[in-house]
Amino acid sequence: MSNETATYGEGLVPITVARGDGIGPEIMDATLRILEAGGARLTIEEIEIGEKVYERGNSSGIEPDSWSSLRNTRVFLKAPITTPQGGGFKSLNVTVRKTLGLYANVRPTVAYDPFVATKHPGMDVVIVRENEEDLYAGIEYQQSDDVVHALKLHSVPASERICRYAFEYAKLNGRKKVTAFTKDNILKLTDGMFHKVFDEVAANYPEIESEHWIVDIGAAKLADTPEAFDVVVLENLYGDILSDVAAQIAGSVGLAGSANIGEGFAMFEAIHGSAPRRAGQDLANPSGLLLGAILMLVHIGQGDVAEKVHNAWLKTVEDGVHTYDIFDEAVSTEKVGTSGFADAVIARIGQKPETLKAVSYAAGAPMAVPAVKPRGPEANKTLDGVDVFVTWRGETPAELGERLAPLAGEQFELSQISNRGQRVWPGAAPESFMTDQWRCRFISDGSADNGSIVALLGRLNEAGAEFGMTEHLYSFDGERGYTLSQGE
Repeated sequence: MSNETATYGEGLVPITVARGDGIGPEIMDATLRILEAGGARLTIEEIEIGEKVYERGNSSGIEPDSWSSLRNTRVFLKAPITTPQGGGFKSLNVTVRKTLGLYANVRPTVAYDPFVATKHPGMDVVIVRENEEDLYAGIEYQQSDDVVHALKLHSVPASERICRYAFEYAKLNGRKKVTAFTKDNILKLTDGMFHKVFDEVAANYPEIESEHWIVDIGAAKLADTPEAFDVVVLENLYGDILSDVAAQIAGSVGLAGSANIGEGFAMFEAIHGSAPRRAGQDLANPSGLLLGAILMLVHIGQGDVAEKVHNAWLKTVEDGVHTYDIFDEAVSTEKVGTSGFADAVIARIGQKPETLKAVSYAAGAPMAVPAVKPRGPEANKTLDGVDVFVTWRGETPAELGERLAPLAGEQFELSQISNRGQRVWPGAAPESFMTDQWRCRFISDGSADNGSIVALLGRLNEAGAEFGMTEHLYSFDGERGYTLSQGE
């Protein structure tokens, strides 16, 4: 951890700062200069993260002693970093989010027409993204020569927490509607659960309109008619993708900042990457990181400073002082670099925009989100059978079925075999494409337990079946907790 510190003003709030990689140090310098000029009341501790840490052999990108600073300040202002390509290096963003419980990623996306080109004047959408679960659990396996898989993990408490956050955010900020996007017409258990929880939470906020869209048509609607949305709450992967889409159609990904909020910690950043090709050239637009820092000021109760800095930034954009990425001869008056843009914002501290809408922030404590409510009594859970994933390169699924069916024993029946989710035995369609991994479903007669499953696997092993994964099949209060195959 760096020993470098800086202090601004009185009544100081400690924060941890990382300058990052690529353009990170330049845009962080610009951002910190603007915050100081705006009167931010901060004590800054600096840590080193990213490329240099990775190169020292630390696959997480952050040194163990840097966590001490984060746990001390509980507020992290982070510039973009570069994660080395190739296996073995974990995403630092995901590591920090999950370690510190930063479950809500909040990304406001606003159009700044006519000063920044956009097809959607008036766009003002806030993306609230679940930040810890879904495919970003990063749990992947290669099961055979042909097949790899990733686990899409969702939990009821995490889904409820992010949905509650979205509605509380809407209530606090005068928003009128919260929309959820899922793909529960296909992913009936994972996305289906998220949709169900969203509806349950929405019932507690009758004053706020709620709606649900299937994510593909919802994404199309967001890209075409963003004014139809207000606050959009999404699962992790959909939220990551669509928050970038929203930022780009608003004007530029380079103008978007984000907040990562947990119960005891928060991290603030730009949504863009480290752009190493632009590093060291005094070209990069610091706006994304600065707008992330403004969200930080609101979070720590310095809304007065956030308002002053944000309005100065809006006035700079309105005056046509632009970096190369948004420069347009039709509306821009001056092309500046990173440091020049910071100087222009600093010169406008205390001013407000005249065409763009000025912002107003109330000083106060961070938004309080109601705790997740205790769930009801545990469901009656019954074991229906087991799916065994077998690697096999025979000619037909019928041949595999003939080999495995006699091994089911008295307590099980081989009910079907599927390949990539498509049932291929009994009754395979000759047109179906098949790989070398087969999901073999053994249904119990009602007397199965873990011991009988172990015995089944023993019989399969003795017969030379190569299996690498199993999934127990449970029902909860009589409702099946596993999906059918296509064609079943």
